[in-house]
Amino acid sequence: MTSERTDAPYVRTQRSLQGVQVSASRRSGTTDELGPDEPEQDGPTDEDTNDIENTTGPDSGGPDSGGSDSGGSDLLAALLDGMDAALCAFDADGVVTHWNREAERILGWTADEAVGRHGFAGWAVRTADAEEVEGRLMAAMHASGRQVHEFALVTKDGGRVLVRTQSAAVRGPDGKPAGLYTAFSEVHAQIDLERSIALSEALFEDASWGVVLVDADLRPAVVNAHAARSLGIGRTAVLGRPLGELLAQGVEELESALTHVLAEGAPPAPAEIWVGVRTPDGEKRRCWRSGFLRLASPLAEEPVPLGVGWLFQDVTESKQTEQEASLLRFRMNQLHRAARAAAECEDPGEAATVHLDFALAGFADHALIDRVAGGSLADGEGPARLVRAAATPSGAPGPSHLAGHAGLPVRYGPGHPALQCVERAGSVRASAGTAAPETARDWATGRQWPPDTVHALCAVLRSRGRTLGVVTFLRGAGRTPFERTDAVYAEDVAVRIATALDLEALERSSE
Repeated sequence: MTSERTDAPYVRTQRSLQGVQVSASRRSGTTDELGPDEPEQDGPTDEDTNDIENTTGPDSGGPDSGGSDSGGSDLLAALLDGMDAALCAFDADGVVTHWNREAERILGWTADEAVGRHGFAGWAVRTADAEEVEGRLMAAMHASGRQVHEFALVTKDGGRVLVRTQSAAVRGPDGKPAGLYTAFSEVHAQIDLERSIALSEALFEDASWGVVLVDADLRPAVVNAHAARSLGIGRTAVLGRPLGELLAQGVEELESALTHVLAEGAPPAPAEIWVGVRTPDGEKRRCWRSGFLRLASPLAEEPVPLGVGWLFQDVTESKQTEQEASLLRFRMNQLHRAARAAAECEDPGEAATVHLDFALAGFADHALIDRVAGGSLADGEGPARLVRAAATPSGAPGPSHLAGHAGLPVRYGPGHPALQCVERAGSVRASAGTAAPETARDWATGRQWPPDTVHALCAVLRSRGRTLGVVTFLRGAGRTPFERTDAVYAEDVAVRIATALDLEALERSSE
């Protein structure tokens, strides 16, 4: 032996290098140094030692020059200090061997003050609790898996911190316990983390409103069951697809909202977005009250947008009810205002046009009043001939004016909605539907209506059990077709117009 250095790192290097040389010699088949009958030496030969000294010299990157051993220690220290959880480790005798910066932050004890102490007694745990705490910690060395406990530890300044610990055994090469490590964090921080995880899982499983995580490319990344049902598609089928493939209407408004949230952050209040959802029964309009949250990575030094959290609830029914109630209030106010204005008219015919003008606001684009030729028509009499009594301007908006002084019948063809209304003594709706513009124009002019008419509603004028005529409301292409609620309102207006026209006829007969 030419070297008998005894420093520990150097000895460990000698042994590892010798092992490498011997194994390499065996793999190459070179066994001349060991005769066939000679036993293998227990230690390195002089030649081996010289080789080791050469490979571990100051210029070779060995231990003396801060090589791989120190690099490994630095890496281990960096990993321990970079952990989000506090960590300490004990050897088999219960002596502290490791103590990271998070443990120092929580308890205030530095690594120099903690490493080397036997257990927590007298410094990190009250003396009265030391035996119980140490017993529960050291029991993890002989248990399988991790052991979870909660302890009250003592800080350096004398305060107490309730922590939750996870302890597990560290085993040596022989499989026997060589120590244990304990990771701990403040209980309130752990509870906050568990609550966040539980909230996330509940949102994506049991939430009664839709939850969608949209990535930075505005494509769904995670969808809960409620949102998938609202979209009418499976949870996995939604992922990664453009929003335009999932919704028939409202895509532009939704994408604009998502883009705004990515750039500016969450809006201060929920937004109500009308969308069109494709269903087996056709497209359905739904109103979703939506809230948006910008998602940023908690691991980055600067906020990095991960996408948008989109939460929505279907409020279509309540929204429609609200709209219907608002519309009903407006129409009732119009009827009330029309009645008061008509009461100030000396001419009953003028009062009829007042009712027509008030009814037109927000309801239709044009309106016509046709009276039965001869004044009235009893039930069962016919066929009826209608004379134009009043009409709104077809070019520009303005008040309706009286007409038909000549008493010439309107050229309505057979099956005209106004004639049907007189025959049935009830309301009649008509529409050009989705016809081409030219076809719709021909449809309107053929019925003696303004060319831009697309939808019509005829309500019969009845007074004292007789039919006096028809009031017709007309809508252009920019409005929706008349519905049943519109017919009810038109019938209310028709009753008031019929009363005024009947009064006018009575005055004329008396004269």
